[in-house]
Amino acid sequence: MIDIQQNNAPEAAPGSLITRDGQIEWAGVLFGPGTPYQVDRKGVTGWDDLPGLDTGDVARPDQHGAWPGARWAKPRTVSATVWLLPPTREEARATMRGLRSATTPDGGEKWLAVRLHGETLACRARVSRRVVPQDRTYVLQGAAKAEVQWVATDPRRFGVRERRATARLPQPEDGLAWAPDPVTGDGGLGWPLDWGTTGSTGAVTAVNSGEAAAHPVLEFRGPLRRPELTRLSDGLRLRYDIALAASDVLTVDTRSGTVVLNGTASRLYTATARSAPEQLFRLEPGATALVFRSADTTPSPDASVTVRWRDAHW
Repeated sequence: MIDIQQNNAPEAAPGSLITRDGQIEWAGVLFGPGTPYQVDRKGVTGWDDLPGLDTGDVARPDQHGAWPGARWAKPRTVSATVWLLPPTREEARATMRGLRSATTPDGGEKWLAVRLHGETLACRARVSRRVVPQDRTYVLQGAAKAEVQWVATDPRRFGVRERRATARLPQPEDGLAWAPDPVTGDGGLGWPLDWGTTGSTGAVTAVNSGEAAAHPVLEFRGPLRRPELTRLSDGLRLRYDIALAASDVLTVDTRSGTVVLNGTASRLYTATARSAPEQLFRLEPGATALVFRSADTTPSPDASVTVRWRDAHW
């Protein structure tokens, strides 16, 4: 029986099944070395290509050229030629059924991961094409040269490891402890010096090691009132007029532009007039300094914001 390594449980991390270069993981199925789905020598196309671009350039009416406008990448199309090579003729049916099950047009986008030269990147994609010729070799032996194509509406590719950075609201430091002399009662510093507990500045740095801007997911945890996160490079901020209890989590997805309380209720309407559109809050390549604040008179040490992102690549 062919083990197609398919997983119907909650979606696993992208690339979790990949063990060597040249392998492709899609919908819980591995393609490439060590599997009955061998990638043809032509390899994968469209994976490292720069996707097509839509531009807002406007032609100059009175001279050569155009005024440069914004540029946005189109969806990425990835294709692979895969040989169906069942170990025995008796296993041909299971091999083909495994491919059919993994390449149905139903459902939403899933992780498509490819490992090359020790680097595994992944994108969210859907199957758009599957061609399996039923020639003589396929009929007699179950071997076939199939074509599979995916389309990723977000053309960026992401690191398989989700990165996290957490900040807490600013807290003062205790400072040195002024210990009185046990004999004279005079004040003084005792040795060793006790500097007290370390305070918090509310600052955090998120590092995007890719070459494309990444959209983070923010998780504000209470207790706090009117949470705010500011990007120091340009002052862009997200601020919400809402009070969170200790058990509340306000999740902001900057790619989809959603603001959800405790995973169910939309709170997008709580964005204040000083808050920028969520989709503009991106992590540019390199280090991004962020500052966490709230409207609390006495900030709680338990309040926090967690920033989650994946390194983004073209």
